[in-house]
Amino acid sequence: MPTYNEVENLKPTLSGIFANAPQAEVLVVDDNSPDGTGRLAQFMAQGEPRLHVMHREGKNGLGPAYLAGFQWALERGYDMICEMDMDGSHRPEDFRRMLDVAVMNPDVDLVIGSRRVPGGATVNWPWVRDAISRGGSWYARTMLGLPVHDMTAGFRIYRASMLARLGLERVQANGYVFQVDMTRRVAAAGGVIREVPIVFVERVRGNSKMSSRIVAEAMLMVTKWGLERLSHRN
Repeated sequence: MPTYNEVENLKPTLSGIFANAPQAEVLVVDDNSPDGTGRLAQFMAQGEPRLHVMHREGKNGLGPAYLAGFQWALERGYDMICEMDMDGSHRPEDFRRMLDVAVMNPDVDLVIGSRRVPGGATVNWPWVRDAISRGGSWYARTMLGLPVHDMTAGFRIYRASMLARLGLERVQANGYVFQVDMTRRVAAAGGVIREVPIVFVERVRGNSKMSSRIVAEAMLMVTKWGLERLSHRN
């Protein structure tokens, strides 16, 4: 779970995860948060063996934080590796359902917590953010030819065996387009992807990290990948 200035959300989010999935272990990847998120996580980990903390020197981007977490988990032999936001937008009760799907379907390589399939929803999300998300998913799905409705979803469970096959050292996406990049890589590797409906709740504490720069990066990279796909087809 990447964190940057999420000190207010740390305790309630972790409590919810451990209550709904007692067997889960959590790695907090903190980018030297000025608000003390990393320090609080380290303090909590002293009394909670299921909680681990990785401290990075600075704010180096969402993609690199996830990759560092993936590598940490692969080195320790976990079977399934989850992505989840610390800001409270991803509900722990949905994590429980996603985990059940992953456990009961060993052929599935990636479970996506989806806002865009029947039963999925967003709550209290600004309409502009929702429109950008919907439009971005449609554009990525169309350009990349993938049957995934929520391409930008950051609530996921990967089969570790699939992550180990992807060549993570080649992943260069930094911001929220990282999710699109990982989806296309799993699909290209022949992975089975399943979307599970979730309810995405707008954060009530702290500030969003979304910016126009992140949106621009996503559009440019998806366009590049889409053009590459079309050129290979021809």
